[in-house]
Amino acid sequence: MNKTIGILAHVDAGKTTFSEQLLYHTKSIRQRGRVDHKDAFLDSHHIEKERGITVFSDQALINYNDSNYYLIDTPGHVDFSPEMERAIQVMDYGVVIISAVEGVQAHTETVWQLLRKYKVPTFFFLNKTDRVGADVEGVLEEIRLNLTDDVCPITNAFDQGEIKEALIEFIAERDEFLFEKYMEEDYDKDLWLEALRSMIKENKIYPCASGSALQDIGIISFLEQLDQLTVTYYSDEKQFAGKVYKIRHDDNGTRITYMKAIRGTLKVRDELSYGGDDNRICEKITQIRVYNGSKFKTVDKVVAGQVFAVTGVTTAAAGDGVGDLKEKGVYEMIPTLKSKVIFDSSLNVKEVLKSFKILDAEDPSLNVIWEEKLKEIHIHVMGTIQLEILQALIKERFGFIVTFGIPEILYKETINTVVNGYGHFEPLGHYAEVHLKLEPTKRNSGITFENICHVDNLTTGHQNLVRHHIYEREHHGVLTGAPITDIKVTLLTGRAHNKHTSGGDFREATYRALRQGLEKAKNVLLEPFYDFKIKVELDHLGRVLSDIQKSYGTFDPPKTVGDKAIITGKVPVVNFMNYSTELASFTQGRGMIHLSFGGYYPCHNEEAVVEKIGYKKDADMEYTSSSIFCSKGQGYVVSWDQAESEMHCLD
Repeated sequence: MNKTIGILAHVDAGKTTFSEQLLYHTKSIRQRGRVDHKDAFLDSHHIEKERGITVFSDQALINYNDSNYYLIDTPGHVDFSPEMERAIQVMDYGVVIISAVEGVQAHTETVWQLLRKYKVPTFFFLNKTDRVGADVEGVLEEIRLNLTDDVCPITNAFDQGEIKEALIEFIAERDEFLFEKYMEEDYDKDLWLEALRSMIKENKIYPCASGSALQDIGIISFLEQLDQLTVTYYSDEKQFAGKVYKIRHDDNGTRITYMKAIRGTLKVRDELSYGGDDNRICEKITQIRVYNGSKFKTVDKVVAGQVFAVTGVTTAAAGDGVGDLKEKGVYEMIPTLKSKVIFDSSLNVKEVLKSFKILDAEDPSLNVIWEEKLKEIHIHVMGTIQLEILQALIKERFGFIVTFGIPEILYKETINTVVNGYGHFEPLGHYAEVHLKLEPTKRNSGITFENICHVDNLTTGHQNLVRHHIYEREHHGVLTGAPITDIKVTLLTGRAHNKHTSGGDFREATYRALRQGLEKAKNVLLEPFYDFKIKVELDHLGRVLSDIQKSYGTFDPPKTVGDKAIITGKVPVVNFMNYSTELASFTQGRGMIHLSFGGYYPCHNEEAVVEKIGYKKDADMEYTSSSIFCSKGQGYVVSWDQAESEMHCLD
């Protein structure tokens, strides 16, 4: 049986040490490494060893009883949450490590929410029980309060397949049939074991064990429990389908595509397809690798449930379905900051950009952008620690030094009125016209497209071209040049010419129609918001509420639990980026704050931001709103406010 187990935690909870123990006890490694000794098996990268933190998600292979375990160790620092999220999508089960001393931390909640988003069955392991101040019962209560009521201790309740009565009662409370069996005092071992497995698989129960990874307490028993309580069902008899979760490049520059087989079988030299229906790509697999830490062995084939890597795939991205799986991942951990790359003028800018594009393939959340007008490279980041790691990584891998500008907020734009946009492109020898309807949609819905154009006006092929051009790139708004979002674009009608319409004409007409519509609309600047959860003593409640209001945030009615207050709400990222430091200061470290990306909403100081950015919309020639018409063999430009009257077709 193939099982993919993810190890997740807040930084310093002991996740990597826990993984080392599992590897050691299954004879996957001969000697246990330690983070502080810089010899941990899964922190194999030089930067991870030096920093003492996990930056990259790495996998190890464990054979235990009759199962193959693909163990994925994930980053624990919030700046590397996108890397963690990409790994979560291929996990069969997750194991969340929580310190029995520090308890549920801010990032623990982020980890938990991502596991729930992807419906990954989850175990808890309360670590560091040997430490002074460890409080297993207290942390269990924190889990119930902050994460789930369905957590159940198994350290002393489940052993060698035997289930104690307290655990049976816990299971019975969640199923009517089982409750009847419990009342009848039917304690059939197989019945309750299968019920426990099923409820874990269905995310109805979350088992919790405890021990000490460093002192090797409770690790073997947890491994036995994990083995008995986890089950996977994969078929290698169907057409191959898989999911890409990571891209890397080896020392020779070869692109390595990591994926998991969901069903079917994949062999070397097989053709593997991926990409959308409009541009499906098919490439031949040249090598299949099964990684164990930084080393790998080549195999001729893999089957459903295995985690592996291939060469020969050149453009598939993390989140892409491959083979018979065509879905694409939509990620929740989105950077809200951007930074300029600063490098010595003696360096070849094309080589620098090429290096960043390699990093962009490995971490698509970087969203590397070349600003042609400014001759600058910009990247998107989660925080300053990520920039420090990037700086070291670039020096080590590519041999040059970069620094980064102060991170700035990533804004977006939308509209709040319904308008029609018109675009015409007719220089001599070309012809295309597009009419679009632009409507505001619900917040954080992105760009959607609808087509109500009749084939008598535009062929299906030309209609598909318009749709493709709407989605092929981010489109600039007119307030700050930020990407537009939360807009429904409807193709109303258009016109082509049998002789003169050629490739690219509909791209020009579509871009101009979209921009012309934005010129006429009421535009709104959006900024990123945090969803926050703050836990403080009641004495500090007034201060926190005041800080939220001063930061232009909103909050729900506070909840009181004992002598603590819990406040949840939304607040602009720009005003709360450094609030955790301030909170720690005035609460003497006893306050807790959890911040997660909460979407984009109207900017609290739009006028000031627009003025500061100073975007000159008429100077952005890549996003022009004017149209080009032709008369007597000569093309001429018509400004956006005059273009509608000269269009050739009616809506």
